[in-house]
Amino acid sequence: MRVPRVCRALPGACLLSAALLLAAPATAQTRPTLNFNGVPGLIDMPVGLPAPDGEFSFTLSRFGPITRGNLSFQLTPRFGGSFRYVEVRNWNDGTFGTYYDRSFDLRYQLRFESRYLPGVTVGMQDFIGTGLYSGEYIAASKTVRPGLVVTAGLGWGRLGSYNPIGSLGVRPRIVIGQGGKANLGQWFRGDMAPFAGVEWQVNDKLGVKVEYSSDDYHLEDTVRGAFDRRSPWNFGVEYQATSALRFGVYSLYGSEVGFSAAFALNPKQRPRNYGIQGPAPLPVKQRPDPKQVPDAWSSAWSSQPAVAAGLQSIIAQGLALDGMELEALSLQPTRVQVRLRNTRFDAEAQAFGRAVRLLTQVLPASVEVFEIVPVVNGMPLSKVTFSRSDIEALEMAPNGSAQLRARTTLTDAGPLPAGSVTPEDAYPKFKWSLSPYTRLSLFDPSNPVRADLGLRLSGEYRITPWLRLNGSLTQKIVGSIGDTDRTSDSVLPHVRSDSVFYDKHYGLAVEYLTASWLSRPAPDLYGRVTVGYLERMYGGVSGELLWKPVASRLALGVEANYVAQRDFNQGFGFRDYRVATGHVSAYYDLGRGYLAQVDVGRYLAGDVGATFALDREFPNGWKVGAFATLTDVSAAEFGEGSFDKGIRITAPLAWITGQPSRRQFFTTIRPLTRDGGARLGVNGRLYEQIRSYHSGGIDAQWGRVFR
Repeated sequence: MRVPRVCRALPGACLLSAALLLAAPATAQTRPTLNFNGVPGLIDMPVGLPAPDGEFSFTLSRFGPITRGNLSFQLTPRFGGSFRYVEVRNWNDGTFGTYYDRSFDLRYQLRFESRYLPGVTVGMQDFIGTGLYSGEYIAASKTVRPGLVVTAGLGWGRLGSYNPIGSLGVRPRIVIGQGGKANLGQWFRGDMAPFAGVEWQVNDKLGVKVEYSSDDYHLEDTVRGAFDRRSPWNFGVEYQATSALRFGVYSLYGSEVGFSAAFALNPKQRPRNYGIQGPAPLPVKQRPDPKQVPDAWSSAWSSQPAVAAGLQSIIAQGLALDGMELEALSLQPTRVQVRLRNTRFDAEAQAFGRAVRLLTQVLPASVEVFEIVPVVNGMPLSKVTFSRSDIEALEMAPNGSAQLRARTTLTDAGPLPAGSVTPEDAYPKFKWSLSPYTRLSLFDPSNPVRADLGLRLSGEYRITPWLRLNGSLTQKIVGSIGDTDRTSDSVLPHVRSDSVFYDKHYGLAVEYLTASWLSRPAPDLYGRVTVGYLERMYGGVSGELLWKPVASRLALGVEANYVAQRDFNQGFGFRDYRVATGHVSAYYDLGRGYLAQVDVGRYLAGDVGATFALDREFPNGWKVGAFATLTDVSAAEFGEGSFDKGIRITAPLAWITGQPSRRQFFTTIRPLTRDGGARLGVNGRLYEQIRSYHSGGIDAQWGRVFR
């Protein structure tokens, strides 16, 4: 068969033409798979379809001397981001050794695929990295029929380097630097080249990909000689092992064999699609008809101290069976207030629902109003007021939980009612635990994954509702985080960049040892003072005041600290460095699970600036966000990376196990740790303790109130 001249000159354009001729109206959009860069794509090229909203993925790929690890998150239905760590071996004809690179990507969905029109994505690759992988693109993808997707696009930078068809101005020369600065002058400038491809999902397990790449790998091939790029064509076969795990093997650039593994999960979907398990709740006990049994509605019981004492004991025992602790109880003829600590349920509304079910079982019929006041570290955070009649009427009603929320009030906790009683064993009280711990270090410039494993002994001594002692001792058993010769070259005080010396310590370490006092100085105000060894690198005193009305999306806080740097052995000694640090903070709930935070103040190295953060929190407790800190430290003074930035992830244990639990796993991923923009770590900062028991946090999980 004779190949048209345009196909010999521009194979990518020919593939695009063929794809468009094949395209027919189709409504079923295939869930896009991930490419070597961890974004929805073919093999090395992107596609014009977004990942499912909320999807979180990790991909690992390798071909020739190049290994890439990618972390991606679809923050909104249209907006996605990725962090990448790349290792290139045989850099500079084998004389340079191995080169490591870190970069960030952004993608925006200009339009979603419709019956007749393709989905279109615009993206920027390595837009604030070193510039090695800098490139931009516009990609369009259309589902020809279920399982068959065609893609075509235009790329600039790296993605416009092979067989360009035109140019948009002059693109500044790439200078591989320290990264951290936006490459504004390069965006969508210079030569542009087409790319295209086809993906066919043969069945539920097997997929096939073909692409024409517009990346000529000039640096890796021509300049450094790391591998030999012979062809723009790539071919691949992928296998969907599970709903979350996908593997692939590929023929790339006419000279290399590649492999990939992609792990994707969506916080919206629990593993195996099961919900939270656990013991069934008590049923709501209906009161008798007052006309038929009038004596049951008598309030004479309230004048009998023995009855009140018995009810207190029964309520405390009933709460304990559901993993809650009675803090205080106020009993009146028609009203009860229960102050409780929720130690089990990740959904606050579920704890409230369990508590009011118990109250319907044990309280006399005359008690109509139930007030539930959640208490965290001695602080009463809000007051949820239920009508007992509503609980009885709506337990089995269609959409009963929503109807109950409409009739329930949420207000400030207010003072403890007169005559309230506290269980005798509530204070003082000591709790301890011994458990394994892991500490993870990701994307270190000389080793992408390091980890420590050891034992942690933790304890808490509650002296009064407002005063407590907390401590943690760790003993590392095995680990690799400290196995590095990399030393700090920072011109700033080494407030974080000397963390490797703390990691090298193998003996018993005081992780933290503090005394904390919390208070409610006025309605809508919360206070904290913490003294002691605040974190493994610093000790001193930290004070905080937070304004947060129960129904407000806005919270404002101020924090002041004076700390000294601890000895490397994490014992009781200190080094010479002292610093006063603090911030003024604003928190705002943007709705739909998006939370914004701005902190302005002085950091550990004495630099002054602001941290900007945006998080997405799912109703089940998953939280993924990004932050960036800009201070008066210049990019040159900061060093590699130019400014502090990173990704933070919180995963609830209940989501993983399907069992009720308030435990969470938290990690922060930074491209690297430097001294500029470094903030003190303090356990128990107020906003995170409080927010989940205010309107935003309670309403997000109110659907579990009757579970």
